[in-house]
Amino acid sequence: MKIKLIACSIGLFFGTTIAAQTMDFEGYNPPSSLVVPEHPLTRSKFPFIDIHSHQRRMGQQDLGALAAEMDGINMGLMVNLSGGSGQSIADATKNIKANQPKRFIVFANVTFDKVGEKGWGEKAAALLEQDYNAGARGLKIFKSLGFSVKDINGNRVAVDDPRLDPIWAKCGELGIPVLIHTADPKQFWEPFDAENERWLELKTHPGRKRENNDPEPWETLIQEQHNVFKKHKNTQFIAAHLGWYGNDLAHLGKLLDEMPNMNVEIGAVIAELGRQPRAANAFLTKYQDRVLFGKDAYNPEEYATYFRVLETQDEYFPYYKKYHAYWKMYGLGLSDEVLKKIYYKNAIRLVPGIDASAFPR
Repeated sequence: MKIKLIACSIGLFFGTTIAAQTMDFEGYNPPSSLVVPEHPLTRSKFPFIDIHSHQRRMGQQDLGALAAEMDGINMGLMVNLSGGSGQSIADATKNIKANQPKRFIVFANVTFDKVGEKGWGEKAAALLEQDYNAGARGLKIFKSLGFSVKDINGNRVAVDDPRLDPIWAKCGELGIPVLIHTADPKQFWEPFDAENERWLELKTHPGRKRENNDPEPWETLIQEQHNVFKKHKNTQFIAAHLGWYGNDLAHLGKLLDEMPNMNVEIGAVIAELGRQPRAANAFLTKYQDRVLFGKDAYNPEEYATYFRVLETQDEYFPYYKKYHAYWKMYGLGLSDEVLKKIYYKNAIRLVPGIDASAFPR
């Protein structure tokens, strides 16, 4: 009997040891044993404007139910970047005005399928003006521009293609911002190996891997975006995802200094700020007039991490998607004035049509 028990014990011990030794990186995610003060948040300290959200069929949505859900996290207003064009803008505007006129703003989108036809840019700008007249209060450019958009001859349309200039100029004329997503994290272009900080994301999402010829080097795409900002100084641009420089805030600061019409938002990159609390606090304090709150995907339970990073001084707490950030977060402890600007004041300044009376002074 003793021999059998010893044998079983040895088997269990070695079985556990072998399992631990063969555990993959994806599975290794131990809870922290650190004992420190915790201040988890489910609501923001001040009502906020989410400048980066996506609702595909806002013209048919129950906006009352959505607004009630937003109340739970203290979202004062949602900017829907997926407004489309034409009838979809008109339908969304009608639904908003009839049901929740103070809670939603819609941005238009451009269809690039006929770039290269004579007068295309002027026609696109005229259509954008029609969308503005129908209720759109901004323009969202998806990352397909620069990636997959082709002209009528099958050539890649660069972000700074001069045939698009009438669109950017029209936004300046109308006084509406352009929220533009160009490229992706630089690590997507780097070798897929143990030195790549996004290795886990690329392993779990292999379609995100890029090469210098698929479609262009990262630096080329980013420079194309900046060329547009510099050329169209009378238009306000919001570079999505901190312009992919959340891991180099010193350089991002130089870009903001160089381009006064460049603004940024923090959608899907809160983890970059949360791992450098002192540097991020200094950056957001210095550039408090140029940064907007954004989330990207509307998942109410995920906003809590944003609030905790921005508002508290908590230490070493997890991000909600390990493949985005395997590291831990730290709170920045921003001042109330900086919080107010990021949460809503900067959006009110840049986006026409927002009812400022719904937000604190």
